[in-house]
Amino acid sequence: MTTNNPISTPFTNESTAMDVIQGVDLGGRRAIVTGGSSGIGVETARALAGAGAQVTLAVRNTDAGQRAADDITATTGNDQVLAAPLDLADQASIADFVANWDGPLNILVDNAGIMAAPLSRTPQGWEMQFATNHLGHFALAAGLRNALAAADGARIVSVSSAAHLRSPVVFDDIQFDSREYEPWQAYGQSKTANVLFAVEASRRWADDGILANSLTPGAIKTNLQRYVSEEELNRMRAGNAAAWKTVEQGAATSVLVAASPLLDGVGGRYFEDCQEAGPAQPGERRGVAGYALDPEAAERLWQVSTDLLKS
Repeated sequence: MTTNNPISTPFTNESTAMDVIQGVDLGGRRAIVTGGSSGIGVETARALAGAGAQVTLAVRNTDAGQRAADDITATTGNDQVLAAPLDLADQASIADFVANWDGPLNILVDNAGIMAAPLSRTPQGWEMQFATNHLGHFALAAGLRNALAAADGARIVSVSSAAHLRSPVVFDDIQFDSREYEPWQAYGQSKTANVLFAVEASRRWADDGILANSLTPGAIKTNLQRYVSEEELNRMRAGNAAAWKTVEQGAATSVLVAASPLLDGVGGRYFEDCQEAGPAQPGERRGVAGYALDPEAAERLWQVSTDLLKS
């Protein structure tokens, strides 16, 4: 799996997805990008397609997905860019997507998500941010495990956020059944779950040649913030010492984790600004929380998630 030496790369917070993918040949590889019709998802998909991969945009809105696919084809010359329906909050939709997938899968980019949404629940009673951002991607990866194993060296990219520093996974009340709902805490919990998933997937699936890493893309203005007021966005900007990124820069770390040969054999790590992140320091919005890399929490979350999907 990995050594304990931190991974460093020649790229920075200003690097773009195209900078990172330069010189990488993904011909013959197949990739899925959830939420690939806008934001950093479409730029991640564009970089992978530009390197020759066949890319499937897994999206709720297939019209928007097809427009994005056509745009990527026009800008890269790669006509192997497809759009397929996927609603991560709907387990039946995930099952249909998995059933329709045929053959090996080299790269799974778990990119889609919702942020700081008002309280809503799935029909199962699951809190919507946890259900979409974590459980949906968990079910998708589990359903595609055989396809990933068949690729012999597959990578899973788990797009987390610096917001994971807001909350661990609160196992005693994941679904906010008894505690008061707070949108940012719920989002933070789901983003911690994204990091823990990468830790445990790498441990469980390494023998299948499957490795997973997580990352924060940085601060980027996208549709993800549709539930966030302009006033709150301004506070976030003021409290973030790092510069806000373009979507092309925001996609860079996802592309690094998805395709860079610098990460061959690396799993269970968390990346930031195209580098492996160090431990988070009190009062800072950088680095990775210890609870997000905790192997016991990762194993517990895996079991809880498996049990929820069976119920």
